[in-house]
Amino acid sequence: MFENLNWWEIGALLLLALLIFGDRLPTVINDGLRMVRNLRNMARNATGDLSRELGTDIQLEDLHPKAFIRKHLLSEEDEQALRKPLQSMYDNLRSDVTGVHDNLKDVAKAADLRTTGNTGGTRPATATGGAPAPAPRPSYDDAT
Repeated sequence: MFENLNWWEIGALLLLALLIFGDRLPTVINDGLRMVRNLRNMARNATGDLSRELGTDIQLEDLHPKAFIRKHLLSEEDEQALRKPLQSMYDNLRSDVTGVHDNLKDVAKAADLRTTGNTGGTRPATATGGAPAPAPRPSYDDAT
């Protein structure tokens, strides 16, 4: 909890707490710890009551709406049926992005060959003198 504070900052906070609360500091700390214990017990009791009412074993982490629906309301087949259209869309998008990435790599490689192939160093080489021009790539419209 205090991993961002060094020893001097923790000491300054303790000194400040001592100056603010004075002799009542032990009772304030005791009251704070009691409140944290009561909150933990209330959360534990609430999850126990909810588990009893629903008839399933429920943990505090399961109370997140997505996790609750995934664990208690959807069967394995339902979850796969929901994921299937999205998974195919994701696969299509990933293959398109990979294709674009590969095309950009090829263009960058061809541009690099043109600039390293010239002897003057100031002008890039043309398709007729210097490095050979890359073969024309099929466009996206040709594929569809």
